[in-house]
Amino acid sequence: MATIILRSNEVVNALGLFCILLLVHKGDAYQFVVGGQKGWSVPSDPNSNPYNQWAQKSRFQIGDSLAFNYPSGQDSVIQVNSQDYANCNTDAYTEKFSDGHTIIKLNQSGPHYFISGNKNSCLKNEKLVVIVLSDRNNRNTNTNQTSSPSPSPSPSFTTQSLAPSPAPSQQEVPSPVAAPTQQEATSPPSPAVSNPTPAPVSDQPSPPSPHNAASSTLVSFVGSLGAFMASLLRL
Repeated sequence: MATIILRSNEVVNALGLFCILLLVHKGDAYQFVVGGQKGWSVPSDPNSNPYNQWAQKSRFQIGDSLAFNYPSGQDSVIQVNSQDYANCNTDAYTEKFSDGHTIIKLNQSGPHYFISGNKNSCLKNEKLVVIVLSDRNNRNTNTNQTSSPSPSPSPSFTTQSLAPSPAPSQQEVPSPVAAPTQQEATSPPSPAVSNPTPAPVSDQPSPPSPHNAASSTLVSFVGSLGAFMASLLRL
């Protein structure tokens, strides 16, 4: 019993996920019914083109689709270029549909030209021009592009920051920093002249003379003392 309940819950969850995917898919793309309830047919007023008037009021983007409803075997839809569209040339076309319920997906941006496979019907304005703008995902890129110009002030700041840079360089150049260095370099020679005064150092050898005098007196004293002792011994 518990396994049955678990399986039923899994089925319900799977169905819920499938419904969400369908909603997301429908939210990304739209299907436009050409001609509304009247479908794809010759306009009641051949002097006007209600299909192009309707297309100008609509907004087509990549991923949308067009639904053409018409009696099968009596009419058709062909996709042509701009020149064949203007001339209602039904012999040259890129695609042709005659199933009565045609769904054409718009996969490229730009103009798309459709005319009736019946040339007389095309001459009576049974034709349509649809201009596809872009993919809906490009809205994010457009917002990014609108926000991207914000960095533009940054280059302006850089230009301003570059402008003041030469000013300090010019102020540093006139400062004669080298002049004091020359003065400092010239000043040392003056003490160099006074440094030769170590001449007194050459005079200092004179003090050793007292040493020599003291030693000579000591020698003479010792000599006299020796002579005195010798005289005592003789007695």
